[in-house]
Amino acid sequence: MKAITHTTYGPPSVLRLEDMPQPVPGSGEVLIRVHAAGVDPGVWHLTAGMPYLIRAMGFGLRAPKDRVRGQDLAGRVEAVGPDVTRLRPGDEVYGTCEGSYAEYACAKADNLARKPANLTFEQAAAVPVSAVTALQAVRDAGRLRAGQRVLVIGAGGGTGHFAVQLAKAFGAHVTGVCSTAKADLVRSVGADEVIDYTREDATDGTRRYDLVLDTAGNRPLSQLRRALTPSGTLVIIGGENGGKWIGGNDRQLRALLMSPFSGQRLRGLAVMNLHHSDLEVLTEFIEAGSVTPVIDRSYPLADVPEAVDYLMEGHVRGKIVVQI
Repeated sequence: MKAITHTTYGPPSVLRLEDMPQPVPGSGEVLIRVHAAGVDPGVWHLTAGMPYLIRAMGFGLRAPKDRVRGQDLAGRVEAVGPDVTRLRPGDEVYGTCEGSYAEYACAKADNLARKPANLTFEQAAAVPVSAVTALQAVRDAGRLRAGQRVLVIGAGGGTGHFAVQLAKAFGAHVTGVCSTAKADLVRSVGADEVIDYTREDATDGTRRYDLVLDTAGNRPLSQLRRALTPSGTLVIIGGENGGKWIGGNDRQLRALLMSPFSGQRLRGLAVMNLHHSDLEVLTEFIEAGSVTPVIDRSYPLADVPEAVDYLMEGHVRGKIVVQI
Protein backbone atom coordinates (compact mmCIF):
# COMPACT_ATOMS: atom_id res chain seq x y z
CA MET A 1 0.00 0.00 0.00
CA LYS A 2 1.03 3.66 -0.41
CA ALA A 3 1.69 5.66 2.75
CA ILE A 4 3.31 8.90 3.91
CA THR A 5 6.27 8.02 6.13
CA HIS A 6 9.32 9.51 7.80
CA THR A 7 12.29 8.04 9.65
CA THR A 8 13.72 11.27 11.09
CA TYR A 9 12.21 14.34 12.77
CA GLY A 10 12.25 17.54 10.78
CA PRO A 11 10.24 19.88 8.52
CA PRO A 12 7.41 18.55 6.32
CA SER A 13 9.95 17.85 3.59
CA VAL A 14 11.11 14.75 5.54
CA LEU A 15 7.77 13.11 4.71
CA ARG A 16 7.91 10.63 1.81
CA LEU A 17 5.39 8.62 -0.17
CA GLU A 18 6.46 4.97 0.07
CA ASP A 19 5.20 1.42 -0.34
CA MET A 20 4.43 -0.24 3.00
CA PRO A 21 3.00 -3.62 4.01
CA GLN A 22 -0.74 -3.55 4.70
CA PRO A 23 -1.28 -3.61 8.48
CA VAL A 24 -3.13 -6.39 10.30
CA PRO A 25 -5.65 -5.51 13.03
CA GLY A 26 -4.88 -6.72 16.53
CA SER A 27 -7.19 -7.26 19.48
CA GLY A 28 -9.72 -4.43 19.73
CA GLU A 29 -8.69 -2.99 16.35
CA VAL A 30 -10.20 -2.76 12.89
CA LEU A 31 -8.58 -2.46 9.47
CA ILE A 32 -9.86 0.53 7.51
CA ARG A 33 -9.66 1.34 3.83
CA VAL A 34 -8.91 5.05 4.23
CA HIS A 35 -10.78 7.37 1.86
CA ALA A 36 -9.78 10.70 3.41
CA ALA A 37 -7.66 12.02 6.28
CA GLY A 38 -7.54 15.34 8.10
CA VAL A 39 -4.60 17.68 8.66
CA ASP A 40 -4.17 19.36 12.05
CA PRO A 41 -1.25 20.96 13.98
CA GLY A 42 -0.58 17.67 15.77
CA VAL A 43 0.71 16.26 12.47
CA TRP A 44 3.32 19.01 12.29
CA HIS A 45 4.36 18.50 15.93
CA LEU A 46 4.80 14.75 15.44
CA THR A 47 6.69 15.27 12.18
CA ALA A 48 9.04 17.82 13.73
CA GLY A 49 9.28 16.10 17.11
CA MET A 50 8.66 19.51 18.66
CA PRO A 51 8.31 20.50 21.41
CA TYR A 52 10.61 17.88 22.94
CA LEU A 53 7.86 16.99 25.42
CA ILE A 54 6.21 15.06 22.56
CA ARG A 55 9.22 12.75 22.26
CA ALA A 56 9.16 12.07 26.01
CA MET A 57 5.46 11.12 25.76
CA GLY A 58 6.35 7.90 23.94
CA PHE A 59 6.54 8.99 20.29
CA GLY A 60 10.29 8.31 20.07
CA LEU A 61 13.21 10.16 21.63
CA ARG A 62 15.63 10.21 18.68
CA ALA A 63 13.40 9.13 15.80
CA PRO A 64 9.65 8.65 15.29
CA LYS A 65 8.39 5.39 16.75
CA ASP A 66 5.53 5.23 14.23
CA ARG A 67 6.74 5.84 10.68
CA VAL A 68 3.34 6.60 9.11
CA ARG A 69 1.85 10.01 9.93
CA GLY A 70 -1.75 11.19 10.17
CA GLN A 71 -4.48 10.99 12.83
CA ASP A 72 -7.92 11.93 11.50
CA LEU A 73 -9.53 9.50 9.08
CA ALA A 74 -12.74 8.47 7.37
CA GLY A 75 -13.18 5.24 5.48
CA ARG A 76 -14.70 1.78 5.33
CA VAL A 77 -14.04 -1.16 7.66
CA GLU A 78 -12.32 -3.97 5.78
CA ALA A 79 -11.71 -6.42 8.64
CA VAL A 80 -12.07 -6.59 12.41
CA GLY A 81 -9.64 -8.00 14.95
CA PRO A 82 -10.43 -10.14 17.99
CA ASP A 83 -12.79 -8.71 20.62
CA VAL A 84 -14.43 -6.20 18.25
CA THR A 85 -18.23 -6.45 18.32
CA ARG A 86 -19.47 -2.88 17.77
CA LEU A 87 -18.20 -2.59 14.18
CA ARG A 88 -18.23 -4.95 11.21
CA PRO A 89 -16.77 -5.09 7.67
CA GLY A 90 -18.51 -2.65 5.35
CA ASP A 91 -19.26 -0.03 8.01
CA GLU A 92 -18.44 3.54 7.01
CA VAL A 93 -16.59 5.09 9.94
CA TYR A 94 -14.64 8.13 11.09
CA GLY A 95 -12.27 8.74 13.97
CA THR A 96 -8.54 8.61 14.73
CA CYS A 97 -5.57 6.30 14.54
CA GLU A 98 -1.79 6.45 14.29
CA GLY A 99 -0.98 6.46 10.59
CA SER A 100 -4.01 7.66 8.60
CA TYR A 101 -1.95 8.97 5.65
CA ALA A 102 -2.10 5.58 4.00
CA GLU A 103 -4.38 3.50 1.83
CA TYR A 104 -5.06 1.21 4.82
CA ALA A 105 -4.77 1.83 8.55
CA CYS A 106 -5.51 0.00 11.79
CA ALA A 107 -7.45 1.87 14.46
CA LYS A 108 -8.79 1.06 17.89
CA ALA A 109 -12.49 0.38 17.61
CA ASP A 110 -13.08 2.64 20.63
CA ASN A 111 -11.70 5.57 18.60
CA LEU A 112 -14.20 5.14 15.77
CA ALA A 113 -17.88 5.87 15.17
CA ARG A 114 -20.14 5.39 12.19
CA LYS A 115 -19.79 8.22 9.70
CA PRO A 116 -22.58 10.83 9.73
CA ALA A 117 -24.98 9.95 6.93
CA ASN A 118 -25.03 13.49 5.54
CA LEU A 119 -21.25 13.86 5.20
CA THR A 120 -18.90 12.69 2.48
CA PHE A 121 -15.74 10.84 3.51
CA GLU A 122 -13.81 14.04 2.84
CA GLN A 123 -16.05 16.10 5.13
CA ALA A 124 -16.04 13.42 7.84
CA ALA A 125 -12.23 13.28 7.88
CA ALA A 126 -12.17 16.98 8.82
CA VAL A 127 -14.12 16.36 12.03
CA PRO A 128 -12.51 14.07 14.66
CA VAL A 129 -9.49 15.79 16.23
CA SER A 130 -10.62 19.40 15.83
CA ALA A 131 -14.32 18.92 16.60
CA VAL A 132 -13.77 16.62 19.59
CA THR A 133 -11.25 19.14 20.95
CA ALA A 134 -13.86 21.88 20.54
CA LEU A 135 -16.54 19.73 22.17
CA GLN A 136 -14.38 18.93 25.19
CA ALA A 137 -13.41 22.61 25.51
CA VAL A 138 -17.00 23.88 25.34
CA ARG A 139 -18.83 21.15 27.25
CA ASP A 140 -16.27 19.71 29.68
CA ALA A 141 -13.56 22.27 30.43
CA GLY A 142 -15.82 25.25 29.75
CA ARG A 143 -19.00 23.88 31.38
CA LEU A 144 -21.01 26.06 29.02
CA ARG A 145 -24.65 26.76 29.88
CA ALA A 146 -27.41 28.15 27.68
CA GLY A 147 -27.60 31.93 27.71
CA GLN A 148 -23.94 32.51 28.51
CA ARG A 149 -21.69 34.79 26.45
CA VAL A 150 -18.73 33.10 24.74
CA LEU A 151 -15.65 34.54 23.06
CA VAL A 152 -13.87 32.24 20.58
CA ILE A 153 -10.39 33.45 19.64
CA GLY A 154 -9.21 31.89 16.40
CA ALA A 155 -12.80 31.34 15.31
CA GLY A 156 -11.94 30.80 11.64
CA GLY A 157 -9.53 27.92 12.21
CA GLY A 158 -9.93 24.17 12.46
CA THR A 159 -10.92 23.95 16.11
CA GLY A 160 -12.33 27.47 16.27
CA HIS A 161 -15.03 27.10 13.62
CA PHE A 162 -16.29 23.95 15.35
CA ALA A 163 -16.22 25.73 18.74
CA VAL A 164 -18.44 28.52 17.36
CA GLN A 165 -21.00 26.02 16.08
CA LEU A 166 -21.00 23.90 19.23
CA ALA A 167 -21.33 26.93 21.53
CA LYS A 168 -24.33 28.03 19.48
CA ALA A 169 -25.79 24.52 19.65
CA PHE A 170 -25.48 24.68 23.46
CA GLY A 171 -27.48 27.93 23.45
CA ALA A 172 -24.77 30.55 23.93
CA HIS A 173 -24.32 34.04 22.48
CA VAL A 174 -21.07 33.69 20.51
CA THR A 175 -18.51 36.28 19.48
CA GLY A 176 -15.78 35.11 17.12
CA VAL A 177 -12.34 36.68 16.80
CA CYS A 178 -10.55 36.26 13.47
CA SER A 179 -8.74 38.04 10.66
CA THR A 180 -10.49 40.13 8.02
CA ALA A 181 -10.17 37.30 5.50
CA LYS A 182 -12.05 34.85 7.74
CA ALA A 183 -14.87 37.14 8.95
CA ASP A 184 -17.43 35.90 6.42
CA LEU A 185 -16.67 32.28 7.31
CA VAL A 186 -17.14 32.93 11.02
CA ARG A 187 -20.47 34.64 10.38
CA SER A 188 -21.55 31.77 8.13
CA VAL A 189 -21.04 29.18 10.89
CA GLY A 190 -23.30 31.10 13.26
CA ALA A 191 -21.33 33.68 15.25
CA ASP A 192 -23.61 36.41 16.62
CA GLU A 193 -20.77 38.93 16.47
CA VAL A 194 -17.39 38.97 14.73
CA ILE A 195 -14.34 40.94 15.89
CA ASP A 196 -11.53 41.55 13.41
CA TYR A 197 -8.38 41.38 15.52
CA THR A 198 -6.47 43.54 13.02
CA ARG A 199 -8.79 46.44 13.85
CA GLU A 200 -10.00 45.82 17.38
CA ASP A 201 -8.74 44.22 20.60
CA ALA A 202 -11.34 41.75 21.88
CA THR A 203 -9.54 41.44 25.22
CA ASP A 204 -9.22 45.14 26.14
CA GLY A 205 -11.69 44.70 29.01
CA THR A 206 -14.54 46.73 27.54
CA ARG A 207 -16.58 43.54 27.02
CA ARG A 208 -16.76 40.60 29.41
CA TYR A 209 -17.58 36.97 28.65
CA ASP A 210 -18.62 33.97 30.74
CA LEU A 211 -16.35 31.71 28.68
CA VAL A 212 -13.26 32.54 26.62
CA LEU A 213 -11.86 29.84 24.33
CA ASP A 214 -8.38 30.68 23.07
CA THR A 215 -7.43 28.53 20.08
CA ALA A 216 -4.87 30.99 18.69
CA GLY A 217 -2.18 30.47 21.31
CA ASN A 218 -0.37 33.80 21.50
CA ARG A 219 -2.07 36.09 24.05
CA PRO A 220 -0.73 36.37 27.61
CA LEU A 221 -2.91 35.18 30.49
CA SER A 222 -3.31 38.67 31.93
CA GLN A 223 -4.78 39.87 28.64
CA LEU A 224 -7.16 36.93 28.30
CA ARG A 225 -8.41 37.35 31.88
CA ARG A 226 -9.43 40.94 31.14
CA ALA A 227 -12.10 39.55 28.81
CA LEU A 228 -13.62 37.33 31.54
CA THR A 229 -16.38 38.10 34.00
CA PRO A 230 -15.18 37.86 37.65
CA SER A 231 -16.37 34.24 37.79
CA GLY A 232 -15.79 33.41 34.11
CA THR A 233 -13.89 30.48 32.62
CA LEU A 234 -10.86 30.56 30.34
CA VAL A 235 -9.95 27.48 28.29
CA ILE A 236 -6.62 27.54 26.45
CA ILE A 237 -6.58 25.05 23.60
CA GLY A 238 -3.15 23.97 22.40
CA GLY A 239 -0.61 26.62 21.52
CA GLU A 240 2.03 27.07 18.84
CA ASN A 241 4.37 29.45 20.66
CA GLY A 242 6.84 28.86 23.46
CA GLY A 243 10.19 27.14 23.90
CA LYS A 244 11.58 23.93 22.45
CA TRP A 245 10.85 21.87 25.55
CA ILE A 246 7.13 22.36 26.29
CA GLY A 247 6.08 24.77 23.53
CA GLY A 248 2.81 26.63 24.00
CA ASN A 249 1.87 24.41 26.94
CA ASP A 250 3.56 26.85 29.31
CA ARG A 251 0.47 29.09 29.34
CA GLN A 252 -1.71 26.12 30.25
CA LEU A 253 0.56 25.15 33.12
CA ARG A 254 0.55 28.71 34.43
CA ALA A 255 -3.23 28.85 34.12
CA LEU A 256 -3.63 25.69 36.21
CA LEU A 257 -1.26 27.03 38.87
CA MET A 258 -3.00 30.41 39.01
CA SER A 259 -6.60 29.16 38.98
CA PRO A 260 -6.90 28.17 42.69
CA PHE A 261 -6.01 31.74 43.69
CA SER A 262 -8.54 33.40 41.39
CA GLY A 263 -12.30 33.66 41.25
CA GLN A 264 -11.98 32.86 37.56
CA ARG A 265 -11.61 29.26 36.32
CA LEU A 266 -8.44 28.95 34.24
CA ARG A 267 -8.07 25.72 32.30
CA GLY A 268 -5.87 24.21 29.62
CA LEU A 269 -6.71 21.56 27.04
CA ALA A 270 -3.40 20.24 25.72
CA VAL A 271 -4.19 16.59 24.99
CA MET A 272 -7.48 15.53 23.45
CA ASN A 273 -8.70 12.08 24.56
CA LEU A 274 -10.96 10.81 21.80
CA HIS A 275 -13.62 8.16 22.43
CA HIS A 276 -16.40 7.01 20.16
CA SER A 277 -18.98 8.45 22.59
CA ASP A 278 -17.81 11.99 21.78
CA LEU A 279 -17.91 11.23 18.06
CA GLU A 280 -21.47 9.97 18.47
CA VAL A 281 -22.45 13.26 20.14
CA LEU A 282 -20.94 15.11 17.20
CA THR A 283 -22.78 12.85 14.76
CA GLU A 284 -26.08 13.90 16.34
CA PHE A 285 -25.21 17.60 15.93
CA ILE A 286 -23.98 17.04 12.35
CA GLU A 287 -27.00 15.05 11.22
CA ALA A 288 -29.28 17.66 12.83
CA GLY A 289 -27.54 20.39 10.82
CA SER A 290 -26.11 22.20 13.87
CA VAL A 291 -22.47 21.45 12.99
CA THR A 292 -20.91 21.36 9.52
CA PRO A 293 -17.19 21.05 8.75
CA VAL A 294 -15.73 23.75 6.50
CA ILE A 295 -12.98 22.57 4.15
CA ASP A 296 -10.45 25.07 2.81
CA ARG A 297 -8.43 22.78 0.53
CA SER A 298 -8.01 19.12 -0.38
CA TYR A 299 -4.69 17.52 -1.32
CA PRO A 300 -3.77 14.15 -2.85
CA LEU A 301 -1.80 11.76 -0.65
CA ALA A 302 1.51 12.54 -2.35
CA ASP A 303 1.15 16.23 -1.48
CA VAL A 304 0.89 15.87 2.31
CA PRO A 305 4.13 17.88 2.85
CA GLU A 306 2.58 20.82 0.98
CA ALA A 307 -0.63 20.46 2.99
CA VAL A 308 1.26 20.63 6.30
CA ASP A 309 3.27 23.63 5.08
CA TYR A 310 0.05 25.45 4.17
CA LEU A 311 -1.50 24.63 7.54
CA MET A 312 1.44 26.08 9.46
CA GLU A 313 1.28 29.34 7.50
CA GLY A 314 -1.80 30.10 9.60
CA HIS A 315 -4.16 31.15 6.82
CA VAL A 316 -6.40 28.07 6.68
CA ARG A 317 -10.15 28.75 6.68
CA GLY A 318 -11.61 25.77 8.52
CA LYS A 319 -9.86 22.49 7.73
CA ILE A 320 -7.52 20.83 5.25
CA VAL A 321 -8.06 17.23 4.17
CA VAL A 322 -6.13 14.62 2.23
CA GLN A 323 -7.95 12.50 -0.36
CA ILE A 324 -6.74 8.91 -0.58
